[in-house]
Amino acid sequence: MDRVLPVHSCHCNNGCPGIRIYRGVCRMVKLRPRVTNGRDACTSCRLRDLADKYVRVLLETTADEHWMQRALALATRAEAEGEVPVGALVLLDNEIIGAGWNQPIGCNDPSAHAEMLALRDAAQRQHNYRLPGATLYVTLEPCVMCVGAIMHARIARVVYGASDPKTGAAGGQFELLGSDKFNHRVEVTRGVLAAHGAELLRNFFQSRR
Repeated sequence: MDRVLPVHSCHCNNGCPGIRIYRGVCRMVKLRPRVTNGRDACTSCRLRDLADKYVRVLLETTADEHWMQRALALATRAEAEGEVPVGALVLLDNEIIGAGWNQPIGCNDPSAHAEMLALRDAAQRQHNYRLPGATLYVTLEPCVMCVGAIMHARIARVVYGASDPKTGAAGGQFELLGSDKFNHRVEVTRGVLAAHGAELLRNFFQSRR
């Protein structure tokens, strides 16, 4: 059965740009929209209330979990190659523009963390070392090195899964990603599918003891 967002009633219906946005979001997160004609004035379209309440929740839960699952799939690829299972994606306008998984052993490169490779991939595809407006999804909290690259790339938002109490630089060990001392601020969402990422890491290290 389709999941359905609440009805939005607005006399302007298809003429309202807000309703077009609403329907677009519904398609993106695979929900069936319900829009009807009504008598409500559209001075400050009531759809904005729905957008604030529902769209943001949907985008930051349903969509975040979807993209984190994709990052977790990349993490399993790292594991299959004998690397610590961490995967990362860079999204812009809801499209993947960069992907990476841990490869420091295979690449003989201590900087080849999943985030670094995803950022490099995205920058090359965009022909720009800056990635304004982009979101980085990564299965493990970024380290100090990766936070530096995130800042230089001007990533707008970082979504990570499992926390890293030993080397995490987004609150696990250091609070760099949310620091106000930089000339760029990053929105941070923590703990998305954290248990899945943590389990991958735990099983990987247990198998090597």
